[in-house]
Amino acid sequence: MDTRKILSIVDHTLLRPTSSWAEIKGLCEEAIQLETASVCIPPSFVKRVRDTFNDLCICTVIGFPLGYSTTTVKIAEAKEAIEDGADEIDMVINQGAVKDGNFSEVTKEISSIKAAIGNHCLKVIVETCNLTEQEKIEVCKCVTDGGADFIKTSTGFGVSGAKLEDIRLFKEHIGPNIRIKAAGGISEKQDFLNFYQAGCDRIGTSHGKNLITG
Repeated sequence: MDTRKILSIVDHTLLRPTSSWAEIKGLCEEAIQLETASVCIPPSFVKRVRDTFNDLCICTVIGFPLGYSTTTVKIAEAKEAIEDGADEIDMVINQGAVKDGNFSEVTKEISSIKAAIGNHCLKVIVETCNLTEQEKIEVCKCVTDGGADFIKTSTGFGVSGAKLEDIRLFKEHIGPNIRIKAAGGISEKQDFLNFYQAGCDRIGTSHGKNLITG
């Protein structure tokens, strides 16, 4: 598998709460060098990155990492991120609503955020490590019916990250136009290959350079 082809679907990520501007700037420079799909950064850095790197595809996160902000707050976060220059939004679902079986609320929130950002890409983080198999299946329907662009496995802040069995489950239950992003714990070249071959359209990682070094 061509390394550059895999790099082209990587969201080069740095979301640590202690991330400094020097680290974010370095991430962006690496993303340009590696020709990754995007950088995925905290929302507080979006405007500065856009002002510094005009042509870089910027992804940011909202409702992150726990997902229990109100829908109104998430919409405001998303709108501000787009105004600051973000191209893509990764949102975290309300996992409490999932546990309550209130899937219509989950769908409505996804739909509201997608409406707020228009043609910009929306990836929905479902935090698979916290869900049962049936909940994952139900959430696939929420993401599909809500009109999102991607379903995403994990924040990277949960007890575990992406797993291949979840990718296979997503492939079986998402709608035909929904793409898949794996994130969390993907650090070695074989990991990238495994998730790519399983059908992931994006891979979120802070270890993109490992594709070069092997």
